[in-house]
Amino acid sequence: MPFDKKKAAEWITTNAYPPFGKGVCATNVRQALEAGGLNTAGHPEDAKDWGPTLVGLGFRVVAGAPMMGDVMVIQATSSSVSGHMELYDGKNWVSDFVQREMWPGPGYRAETPKHEMYRY
Repeated sequence: MPFDKKKAAEWITTNAYPPFGKGVCATNVRQALEAGGLNTAGHPEDAKDWGPTLVGLGFRVVAGAPMMGDVMVIQATSSSVSGHMELYDGKNWVSDFVQREMWPGPGYRAETPKHEMYRY
């Protein structure tokens, strides 16, 4: 079954927790991917470890402006050992909250850890 980016984007935006989430970014993005028709069985727990899983699902690393359905995987910071992941809904980056930008918070913004964008 192909990935329905629109369904994934609708799911993640509808299920975001205002204002700053509950620390379950990987769970929310995984559930959005599943809502879009992907089987994420065997997925990693930490957000920072999702790159190989996304590639296995048919995503590829891309650069440039984000498009609906793109997933960003951000590596750990000194205060967030699990890293972060988010899905672009066509307007905003959304994890377990609607973000104001790609960086999910001040720690990430200050440390700018390695990050990769994946597109199906």
